[in-house]
Amino acid sequence: MTSTEQKTVDPTIRHNWREAGLRYYSYNYFLRQIYGHRVQKVSIDAGFTCPNVDGTVAIGGCTFCDNRSFSPSRRLPRQTILEQIDEGIRRLKLRYKCDHFTAYFQPATNTYGDIERLRQIYFEAISHPKVVALAIGTRADCVPDEVLDLLQEVAAQTYLSVEYGMQTMHDRSLDWMNRGHHHDAMVDAMQRSRGRGFEICAHIMLGLPGESTDDMLETAREVAKLGLDTIKVHNLYAVKNTPLGEQVERGAVTLMERDDYITTLVSFLELIPESMVVERISGDAPGSYFIGPSWCLDKPGVLKALEDEFESRDTWQGRLCQNS
Repeated sequence: MTSTEQKTVDPTIRHNWREAGLRYYSYNYFLRQIYGHRVQKVSIDAGFTCPNVDGTVAIGGCTFCDNRSFSPSRRLPRQTILEQIDEGIRRLKLRYKCDHFTAYFQPATNTYGDIERLRQIYFEAISHPKVVALAIGTRADCVPDEVLDLLQEVAAQTYLSVEYGMQTMHDRSLDWMNRGHHHDAMVDAMQRSRGRGFEICAHIMLGLPGESTDDMLETAREVAKLGLDTIKVHNLYAVKNTPLGEQVERGAVTLMERDDYITTLVSFLELIPESMVVERISGDAPGSYFIGPSWCLDKPGVLKALEDEFESRDTWQGRLCQNS
C-alpha cells in the first residue's frame, strides 16, 4: 500500500462480521476487510513517562504495571524511531508472512510530552515505507486540545488509532490501581476526541480486586455509551516487581480463573455494540516477568474456550446492547 493509498482508508468503515459466521467483531477480520491482508503492530518506545510516575498526579505508576512486561520495545536498547521500526519488522517477519505494519507507540503515555517533540516522532514513524497506520497509547488525562489537534492532523495523513487506558468506569478501582484520575477524565477525553478522524480505542481490564460481575458489566454498558470504535479487553494478570505482583504472591489479591473470565467476557461482549471492533480478548507477559494466572499463557486455549462459550449460549457480541 502506498502512502497515497493509506490516506484513503476510512476509519468509519464497518463490515457485517456476522455474515462471515463470527460471534464477535475480531480485529483480524476487521484488518483483512480494510486492507485485504495481514497488518502487524511494531512496538515503538519513544522514551516517555507517565504523570502517575513522575509525580505530576501520583508516584509509582499503576499498581499492575511494568512497561517492560508488555512492550517488546522497552526490553530492547534504545534506538531511533526508524531503527526501532526496522528491527521490529525484522523480528515480526520471523513469525509472520507480512509486509505491512502499524507503528505502535506502546509503553508509557505517548501524548505526554512537548507538542513539537510529539509532532516529530509521529511523522517520523509514518514516513517509513512499510508503515500503513499509526497507533498511540495514552491516558485520558493527557490529551489537551493542542494534542488532539495534532492527532487530527496526523489522521489526515494515515490511519490513526488512539488507545486510551480506561481499564474500568469505577473510581474506587482507579484509586486502587494508582491511576491518578477518575472516570470523568475518560468521559471528557471521549467528548473532545470524537469527530476528529481517528479511531478511538479503550483498554479494559476484567477481574480487578473488589469488582463484582455486575460491576464489570456496568463498565460494558458505559463502553457502549462512549462512542468507541475499538476495544481491547483482557484479564488482570500479575508481573514481577509490581505492587500487584507482591499482593498476588502473598495472597492479598486473587486472580480470575479461566472459566469465570470467559463467562464474564462473553457477557461483557453481549453488551457492547456490534460495530465495535474487539482488538484483544486476553493478556499475558513474557515468562521472565510473569506471575499468573497461568491459563492466560495458552492463547489458543483461551480463544477456543471463548468460541465454545459463545456457541453454548448461542449468543454474539451486541445481542443485549441497546446501542447496537
